[in-house]
Amino acid sequence: MLLIQCPWCGPREESEYSYGGEAHILRPENPEAVSDEEWADYLFMRQNPSGRHQEQWSHSAGCRRWFNVERDTNTFKILSVYRPGDPPPEINDGPA
Repeated sequence: MLLIQCPWCGPREESEYSYGGEAHILRPENPEAVSDEEWADYLFMRQNPSGRHQEQWSHSAGCRRWFNVERDTNTFKILSVYRPGDPPPEINDGPA
């Protein structure tokens, strides 16, 4: 089980959270002006990378706030947690 650090409540077990999908997906400014293809792309197309991935999580059984998590999808290791609107923290993986 993952131990996730809520930015407001501290570390809690994964069962207290709800996954919200990929982070930093920007809604079109004028949805009426985009084509059906562009709207479908916004709604359904996601990166689904192998490795580092920025995700949204909600502390649904706690403070009910949303926040972002950078997680390695291969190892499930959580690399960083940050509040909405904040930039992702720099991650230093060591020597390249």
